[in-house]
Amino acid sequence: MTEGIATPGAGWRRADGPPAAKREKRRRRRGGGRPGGEVAMVEEAEFTSYYGRPIIKPPVWKTPDVPLYLFLGGAAGSASVLGALADVTDRPALTRNARYLSGGAALASVVALVHDLGRPERFLHMLRVFKPTSPLSVGSYILAPFSAAASATAAVELLGWFPRLKRFGGVVAALFGAPLATYTGVLFADTAVPAWHEAYKELPFVFGASGMAAGGGITMALTPVAQAGPCRKMAVTGAVIELATLHRVENGMGIVSEPYHLGKAGRFMRAARACTAAGAALTVVAGRRRAGAVVAGSLLGAGSLLTRFGVFEAGMASARDPKYTVIPQRERLAARAAGDKVAQNGHASTITR
Repeated sequence: MTEGIATPGAGWRRADGPPAAKREKRRRRRGGGRPGGEVAMVEEAEFTSYYGRPIIKPPVWKTPDVPLYLFLGGAAGSASVLGALADVTDRPALTRNARYLSGGAALASVVALVHDLGRPERFLHMLRVFKPTSPLSVGSYILAPFSAAASATAAVELLGWFPRLKRFGGVVAALFGAPLATYTGVLFADTAVPAWHEAYKELPFVFGASGMAAGGGITMALTPVAQAGPCRKMAVTGAVIELATLHRVENGMGIVSEPYHLGKAGRFMRAARACTAAGAALTVVAGRRRAGAVVAGSLLGAGSLLTRFGVFEAGMASARDPKYTVIPQRERLAARAAGDKVAQNGHASTITR
């Protein structure tokens, strides 16, 4: 019963290949080996995992709950900022629409999060302790006051009550809106998932800018063009930053960028880039016309949603395949060894002189 496990190479597999013993036989048949016909008893090291299982445990987060939570939170956070600015600059239609979007998206994001957690009380348990070093803990204390302030502001806006309370609630929501749109990027980067962890510098900007594109685009589609100037500026700015930082994520992290181009994640990311770029261009060209604003806003919202799905799927794919964990580790070890060797050579030359 234990022969298959005890035999070297019988149980350890590459992520995309057969057991090591079979690869060794094929290599011998091809004439491989050391000079003089000597056959190596130990094959060259390569990334492996036991029975092809993941080296790290993929997150248990559900789809579409988590991507929807990311999208709704980003749109709600940026809309709350727009609502506060519109209130100060006397744009009543934009103020009203931004408050409705912020409050509705905030409530929907909490519903998506609770559904992912499985039981509502789990969200309350997250508020029992505040841990500044934990992005999840900090994020819980951002989401709770934001959702309360944004939904209350939307409610009193709808009912027409307490105008001073509306302004106060809008300001509170705006203060927590920007952190809400970006903390999820920090949360993802704080995990061991390779495609997220390697992008720890870029993901907060990707999520924050994507939230700006969504919030600005959706409010632009709902607001008369005469009052939608701040929406257009926010939407275009967010789209440009999102596309620039996504280019870095998709092309600047070596092999860890690969999952963003493959399979379901690749399809999501290509569609996201197309929607975001088209929405930003249409906003510049035709955003001052009603039809153009509606189409552009819809494209920007769709692009933001697809970005969240793409990033989520890329991370899950990188967690399942051992090579995205092993190869970057080996590259870091090799770079560290090369640096140590250079330092030793420099120290030796200094002593010789």
